[in-house]
Amino acid sequence: MKTIFITGASSGIGKATAKLFQAKGWNVIATMRRPENETELSQLENVTLLPLDVTNQEQIKSTVRKAASLSNIDVVVNNAGYGLMGALEAFTDENIVRQVETNFLGTVRVSREFIPYFREANSGLFINVTSIAGHTSFPFTSVYNGTKWAVEGWSECLSIELSMFNVAVKTVSPSATKTELFSHNADVTSLPYYAEVERKMLGMINPDSTPEEIADVIYEAATDNKDQLRYFAGKESKAIYDRRQETGAEASRKELKKMYFDGLGAL
Repeated sequence: MKTIFITGASSGIGKATAKLFQAKGWNVIATMRRPENETELSQLENVTLLPLDVTNQEQIKSTVRKAASLSNIDVVVNNAGYGLMGALEAFTDENIVRQVETNFLGTVRVSREFIPYFREANSGLFINVTSIAGHTSFPFTSVYNGTKWAVEGWSECLSIELSMFNVAVKTVSPSATKTELFSHNADVTSLPYYAEVERKMLGMINPDSTPEEIADVIYEAATDNKDQLRYFAGKESKAIYDRRQETGAEASRKELKKMYFDGLGAL
């Protein structure tokens, strides 16, 4: 029986992934900041809950050691995420650092701790949940998108580096999903200079996919045995990516400026 280790499993994509792999007969090590509050996953057979805040380096080390002592880990899903929308000048340093530490450094640090186990086993797979935001650009999500671009580039480099040990790296890029990712937007003070276009952008966001649909793609990536780096998940993800590839980065950037700012005097 194979074992999967998942970060950010208390809700959304992480929880849906834990439930899917459990239903498929896997051992699941589901991590979250407060496992004592989890009531659904704790009732499932072959699911182990462990505490993990991916911004806490010492806890990363201790939780990975504990997980490795429980089972040989086959797949690590780096899913924990934190997002804020807002103008960059409205962000505090804490707003910025928390996104970078959770989305990018957390993924890097968790992976680093697992590499020795995978290297010794001469097998293993990292699946990093990024976002279509890691392939394109939007206003008012510059830090969040920046972290996802970073994970995409880092994952590509690592996929080459670890191939010498038969260890694979893949990314799964969802489009807007019905989760609580941006539920902390009250942490950012809205500035009047941006209010009109912020409202326009928020009105254009349409979560088109469920966490369960994204979990299906994560399962595909974990089991298809393909030497493939990127997987797109959600109804609009691949279309958004293909549009950018077709038009090119510069044309795409100008197209987005027109989409959001046309008629606002910002061009």
